[in-house]
Amino acid sequence: MLSASLALAEDFKTINGKEYKNATVTQVEADGIAVRTKRGISKLYFTELPKEVQERFHYDPEKAATAQAAAVQQAAAANEQAEELDRRRKDVDKERQKAVAKQQAEQQNVQNVQALVDRLAQLGQQEENLLVEIGRVESAQTAASRNWIDGRNQAYPDPKEAGLPLLRGRLDNVRDEKRRVQRQLEQAQRQR
Repeated sequence: MLSASLALAEDFKTINGKEYKNATVTQVEADGIAVRTKRGISKLYFTELPKEVQERFHYDPEKAATAQAAAVQQAAAANEQAEELDRRRKDVDKERQKAVAKQQAEQQNVQNVQALVDRLAQLGQQEENLLVEIGRVESAQTAASRNWIDGRNQAYPDPKEAGLPLLRGRLDNVRDEKRRVQRQLEQAQRQR
């Protein structure tokens, strides 16, 4: 609480000559006084004020030193808390980034697995189509051979017979790629 002498406006002058005109003391602390003027609120430290002002407000250098030490300790504790909060926030951010990266990697792996499954299905269909085509060519070749042996026709080379080595080569290529894709798929599924 402010006493009657504190509530009245008065002039203060520091030992360095700085003046605070028409100032009202709003708070008395161990190391100084807070005053309100037209320019705002200022803190005047007792060490900057004349001896009579120090005595009037019961300035005690030991109490001021103790209060200053307590304020420094309190500021250090607040800084430590702020640093700890900052560390925790950074740790949380790192964990969040790791979780997002892991989720993205898992999503990419799922997409990769699906692409491999789709490719494997395509290759299976290509293999089946090639086997059907090879079967047709071989059947036509067998029928032509029987007809020739029976003497019904002369040997008539089916134009597709010429493509039989090409079809078998394509079938080998499709099967090789199918095995490669199957290995990739198994590897991708193990990573899940």
